[in-house]
Amino acid sequence: MRKYSLLAILFLTTNLFSQGISPVQQRKLVQALSAISSMYVDTINDTKIIESSIRGVLKDLDPHSVYTPKDEVQRMREPLEGSFDGIGVQFQILDDTIMVVQTIAGTPAEKVGVLPGDKIIYINDDLVAGSAVKVQNSDVFKRLRGKKGTEVLVKMKRGRSPELIEFKIIRDKIPIYSVDASYMADSKTGYIKINSFGSTTYDEFTKALAGLKKEGMKDLVLSLQGNGGGFLGTAIQIADEFLPANKLIVYTEGINQPRTDAKATVNGNYEKGRLVVLVDEYSASASEILSGALQDWDRAVIVGVRTFGKGLVQRELPLVDGSMMRLTVARYYTPTGRSIQRPYKDGTESYYKELYNRYRNGELMHVDSIHFPDTLIYKTLVNGRTVYGGGGVMPDIFVPVDTTEYSDLHRSMVAKGVISRTAVEYLNSHREELKEQYPAFAKFKKQFETGDDFLKLLLAEAEKEEIKYDDVQFNRSKRLIKLQLKALIARDLWDANEYYQVLDSENESLQKALEILNTPGSYDRILTSSKLYTQQK
Repeated sequence: MRKYSLLAILFLTTNLFSQGISPVQQRKLVQALSAISSMYVDTINDTKIIESSIRGVLKDLDPHSVYTPKDEVQRMREPLEGSFDGIGVQFQILDDTIMVVQTIAGTPAEKVGVLPGDKIIYINDDLVAGSAVKVQNSDVFKRLRGKKGTEVLVKMKRGRSPELIEFKIIRDKIPIYSVDASYMADSKTGYIKINSFGSTTYDEFTKALAGLKKEGMKDLVLSLQGNGGGFLGTAIQIADEFLPANKLIVYTEGINQPRTDAKATVNGNYEKGRLVVLVDEYSASASEILSGALQDWDRAVIVGVRTFGKGLVQRELPLVDGSMMRLTVARYYTPTGRSIQRPYKDGTESYYKELYNRYRNGELMHVDSIHFPDTLIYKTLVNGRTVYGGGGVMPDIFVPVDTTEYSDLHRSMVAKGVISRTAVEYLNSHREELKEQYPAFAKFKKQFETGDDFLKLLLAEAEKEEIKYDDVQFNRSKRLIKLQLKALIARDLWDANEYYQVLDSENESLQKALEILNTPGSYDRILTSSKLYTQQK
């Protein structure tokens, strides 16, 4: 039975590639695996052999064609599908204890009174705390998530009270939001940050846009910083909001895939207002589709550093056992015909090291370190500005990455959860005091300071984690650490919107965008200049 199972799977696998592999090579593969199946000295694991074969084939194709086992398929889709069934808490495992970092508004956990800082000790009478248990993130997901309408019993420790609080929570649909923040950055400029392009992103975006218009928005800053992409169709929908009817947004084409064009429709709720788009080295795929289209039509000023450079289109192919293969079937091209995909001929490992090489070569800090060959020059479709293909979207305004406040000490504190745990511990002791002192976020943002008592608590937590203190490194990162602590406090007392408002006060690309919009003539001058980028002074 094992032999026939192996050959059956082999038959399906080779037929998936029948158009691209010659008959001789197909027979060669069948012959090799048939010999292994019928003649190998020991019992073979057919699942392992087939999965290794599929992974090996895809690895040699390109960095974005991948195989996903059955048990990982659903979890991989969740961030893009927009929801899952659970109780609605964000958590971290700190010192062998599950700590609630935040409850999601309107979810079952919030409704029964679970608070940030609560420690989960029992789930359905099973102990999940302590070094003897060694609970993992995957264990928590399995226990807290479940079918909508089912019940989970959770016992939690709150503050210094020795008594455990018991919560009976009925699981429900938990939303996953892709719009991180939406607020007025100044009296006339709206700001929207999108973290990915999923099934609910368009609705979230249009709701945020409408809300900002009601607040008097005239100009818009759209942040795609850190946005690794998602659904192609969602990026097209959002581009349609900014571009007039019949304007080409993107086209895809491959050897086995005919050219397909996506064009803007008559629908569009922000086709006239001034627009600045923020990007960074992690903005990829669908983010590059959107920013590339807006740049090609001279519709927006792009600010930041060169984007990631992923211009390959994948199709999901379900396999017979519930696993899945994401196969690259085409390349996408911006309206000018630019391919944003960077080279990958040196293999996957070298491909993903390219970001590190950008940092090492100084590209993220100095615009003069960036060089494009003349063969990759294109002209924008309205004003004829020079743009480049062959590896990401180069911004119109280059804002260097500031690494002056980073240190090994800061990285260790972040990696070991010291900064987030310190914020939770501080709130456990000062929550009511903070709520009374800062009834509104505006007052908190303006007046709250991370004092010495807060920093002493931080260093005490770092010592528990055996992080070696370094005075020079601490002073180098002190301002950044204080900002992150303040943002975490804001998220707990209010929401993610306020969290980003604190962090964005030091976002240099955002500050540059506001400068462009508030300096008379600057925006129009950039969009009509023949020079692609200008280094921020």
